[in-house]
Amino acid sequence: MTVTGATTYTRDVPGATLTYDVRGGDSGDDAVLFLIGSPMGAAGFGTLAGHFTDRTVMTYDPRGTERSEMTDPASPITPDAHADDLHRLIQELGAGPVDLFASSGGAVNALALVAKHPGDVRTLVAHEPPLASILPDREAAMAACRAIGETYQRSGWGAGMAHFIAIVSHKGPMTDEVASQPGPDPAIFGMPAEDDGTRTDPMLGQTIITTTHYEPDFDALRSASTRIVIAAGTGSEGEMANRAAHAVAERIGTDP
Repeated sequence: MTVTGATTYTRDVPGATLTYDVRGGDSGDDAVLFLIGSPMGAAGFGTLAGHFTDRTVMTYDPRGTERSEMTDPASPITPDAHADDLHRLIQELGAGPVDLFASSGGAVNALALVAKHPGDVRTLVAHEPPLASILPDREAAMAACRAIGETYQRSGWGAGMAHFIAIVSHKGPMTDEVASQPGPDPAIFGMPAEDDGTRTDPMLGQTIITTTHYEPDFDALRSASTRIVIAAGTGSEGEMANRAAHAVAERIGTDP
C-alpha cells in the first residue's frame, strides 16, 4: 500500500465499526508500524506518527472510543476483543508481521494479540501495561480499580476520572486503606463535579476492570517469535502501571 498524508478507513468487526488511519508511504522491506493506545485513540499519536516519514504507520481508535462506534452495546470491550480487532486490521492491510508500539491499555491489548497471533507482530514495545492482576499487591490494586468504576457509576464522569487520577498516580504498593479511600474532589483537577447522568465512557465503565484484571498468557508470550520489549518510564517509577511493566518483564524473562 502506498499513500501520502493520512487516509482514513473503516472496518466492520463483530460488535463495532473500527476507524483507522494510514500515513506515509511504502515501508519497502521494513514492517508497517502500528501505534496504539487504549482508551487513547489515533489523535493521541498524530505527532509521533509524523516522525516516521520512511514508514507506513497505522493508528486507530479502539472499539467504543472516539470514531470507532459500538454497533452492539452488549459486545465486550476486553483485551481479547481488542486483540481480535488488531488481528483483523493487520489482515485487512496485508501488513503482517508489523512493528507495534503500544501504551497503557494498548500495551495490554498488544500482549493479548501476541499471545493469540504471534505471527502478526515482529517487534512489540509495550509501554507500562496497567496489569494490577500480576502485582504482589494484586488484591488491593484490583480493588482500587473496581472502586474507580464504582465511583463513576455512582457519581459520574468527573468524580470517576478524579478517582482514576488519584489511583494511577499513587506511588508504591497499593494498600487496602488506599483502595478504600473515596476519590478526591474533581475540581482539584479542573473537572466537573456535577453528574450529567451519562454512563458511556468506555474506560471508566468497562476497561478500568477488563484491562487491569486481565491475566496474559505468559507461556504463549515466552514462546512467541515476537521480540517483546517492555518499557517503563523514569518519572512514573512506583506507580501501578510502572510496577506492572517490571512484573511483566520478569514473567517473560527480560528487563524493562
